[in-house]
Amino acid sequence: MEKFKKYLSSIASISDQEFIDSSSYFSPKKLKKGDFFVRENQVCPHLAFILSGTIRMFYLNDKSEEITSCFCTENNLTSSYKSFVLQEPSHLMLQAITDIELIVISYDGLQKLYNLFPVWQTIGRAVAEQEYFRMERYAAILNNESAKEKYLRLLKEQPEVLQLANIEDIATYLGVTRRTLSRIRQEISN
Repeated sequence: MEKFKKYLSSIASISDQEFIDSSSYFSPKKLKKGDFFVRENQVCPHLAFILSGTIRMFYLNDKSEEITSCFCTENNLTSSYKSFVLQEPSHLMLQAITDIELIVISYDGLQKLYNLFPVWQTIGRAVAEQEYFRMERYAAILNNESAKEKYLRLLKEQPEVLQLANIEDIATYLGVTRRTLSRIRQEISN
């Protein structure tokens, strides 16, 4: 829980007592590589903090091809946010690409924290803002950077993903074909 407390403290001033009192609303969860945190058309039951491991967030396009939209790594929150917040079926899927250790909270549990502790309203707003900025940044990168620039950015910002994820998932995340990704890797290694 110390990693989680450190993460929360970077967002808002949560006192030791508030953290202790809030802890009972969270529970540990483990996923094995390949397990789903949420599947398409399932209501996302939890918001999760990743203690260790990596989750791939993806969806199916109109050709039923998997398109990776995010690699969620340790010390970050993850969820199918729209599904979780609106309590409606998800169009996203979240799948472990490694063994995962999480701390999770249910929708009802989070609502109770919002009512009990004003600091959780601050945390909730900050997390929503961060998620919005992350998605806006991803869209800008996808539309404005070359495939090579996108790959170099991933190499710099999330190098572990390049070791853990398969090449097809990385290619769809970057918005390129597998062949283009192989060519980029070859150029960089030379």
